[in-house]
Amino acid sequence: MLSVLVPGGTGQLGRDLAALAGPEIEVVAPGSAELDVTSAGSVVAAVSALAERARETGRRPLVVNAAAYTAVDAAETEERQAFAVNADGPRVLAAACSSRRVPLIHVSTDYVFAGDADRPYETDDAPAPRSAYGRTKAAGEDAVLGSGASAWIVRTAWVYGRTGSNFVKTMIRLAAERDQLSVVDDQRGSPTWSADLAAGLLELGKSIVENGGPSRRILHCTGGGETTWYGLARAVFDELGTDPDRVRPCTTEEFPRLAPRPAYSVLSGASWAEAGLTPLRPWREALRAYFAANR
Repeated sequence: MLSVLVPGGTGQLGRDLAALAGPEIEVVAPGSAELDVTSAGSVVAAVSALAERARETGRRPLVVNAAAYTAVDAAETEERQAFAVNADGPRVLAAACSSRRVPLIHVSTDYVFAGDADRPYETDDAPAPRSAYGRTKAAGEDAVLGSGASAWIVRTAWVYGRTGSNFVKTMIRLAAERDQLSVVDDQRGSPTWSADLAAGLLELGKSIVENGGPSRRILHCTGGGETTWYGLARAVFDELGTDPDRVRPCTTEEFPRLAPRPAYSVLSGASWAEAGLTPLRPWREALRAYFAANR
């Protein structure tokens, strides 16, 4: 029996966490307007209320931090704002969890790595972020791990879901607007449906409250397999029942962005499997399920 607080609860991951929680899991999922993770007073009050509610109902408290500044390009010119949410926020949250003895799961990203590897990143590979967004997320990881809280970092990548802005939704829109489009084919990663990620985080949460959780404090959790943005775009068109050949490959140089993107950001799932947690399904299978659930 869990009582879960999800800061950032109105985003795609937070909504899926709330939707997937069964009767044995109580979820409170405030958005940033209701719970500003950079406000120490608000965070302490929210975590204290969670701990008290859990005590009164006989549940076990848990915080899953889904709050993040995710505007990757904007972070290049607004790094202070990104740092406040992605680093200061987790620091405040972890301190509150530590003081109330509430375990914490903090969601992080593939952007903490340089993206120049030639094999999937393991959890003990050294972070080397190349963007402001990546730097702020890496700082958030350090803050959580150094807080003394009972905390786990879960890195994920290429997340898409029903709500919010994401690549899959953009491709669906562009399929209706353009005859052809060019998509980058030299960046590789693992597409991750937010509903699958949410299910994995809830499984991890149950493991934490039932048996103390994995000994490894950093875990990687993404959809199985890998592809490029071009490959993902073609798969979206296929699911829409339209010609995937309308999507043409291009290079990163042909589609410049303000923030550098990792050329290779595949995360190894070894840590997740070693923890006894269920691997997420292959990305192509998950995409098919996403379309079936959202027709």
